[in-house]
Amino acid sequence: MTLRCERDGPVVTLTLDRTERRNALDEALIAALHERFAELAFDDSARVVVLQGEGPAFCSGADLDWMRRAAAFSPEENQADATRLCEMLVAFDQLPQATICLAHGAAMAGALGLVCAADIALAAEGTRFGLTEVRLGLVPAIVAPFVLRAMGPRQARRWFLTAERFDAAAARELGIVHEVVPPDRLQARAAELVAELLQGAPGAIAEAKRVVGLVAASPQGGSLLAGATVQAIAARRATAEARQGIEAFFAKRPPSWTPGG
Repeated sequence: MTLRCERDGPVVTLTLDRTERRNALDEALIAALHERFAELAFDDSARVVVLQGEGPAFCSGADLDWMRRAAAFSPEENQADATRLCEMLVAFDQLPQATICLAHGAAMAGALGLVCAADIALAAEGTRFGLTEVRLGLVPAIVAPFVLRAMGPRQARRWFLTAERFDAAAARELGIVHEVVPPDRLQARAAELVAELLQGAPGAIAEAKRVVGLVAASPQGGSLLAGATVQAIAARRATAEARQGIEAFFAKRPPSWTPGG
């Protein structure tokens, strides 16, 4: 087994489980993640997705045996192999559910793609990070869109080129993770965030994610952007979710999507 999936009501927890390889990414794990993300994209009963790793590390990056095999691939095989990794990360990034990534021990190279693609990323104190590809003659190309979104291009140049390892505090300063917590608080802090996320309307959360992507990719202040954001809020106000949420607020009762609502 390379990936475990556990369900607690609307909360889905995915656990990387290749402990003998420090949860390194290979073809099988990438395929398992992509398959699960594809299923979740159409699962309206799932509202929060938590991604974590079993054992001493979240993910040590790409499995070097996989990289060795890839060196012997034809150009077409290498293209297809790289595309599968890209599609898996995009599928995680575009999930309609709120996503949380829990990093501990180590999150190296390709693992930073998963960390940076999550809506919320937490790191345990002592976690080590690194974009180490150039030391193997490779380039962190597929994770670049997600990492640059987190740290920006100027910082990316430094860390992509030096391949230095950095700690959880630096990862927070760079924008790779949102919070750093003691290792024994990682699960508890995740549970607190899950409780907060379940207070939000699921349709509104999916739409909020879409609007963030829209605004981030658009010229600030442009007429296209203004029209799209106006349309987004106007359409959202007319939804049953919004009507119920506003009515529940004035009635001082929880809306139906909250636990116990």
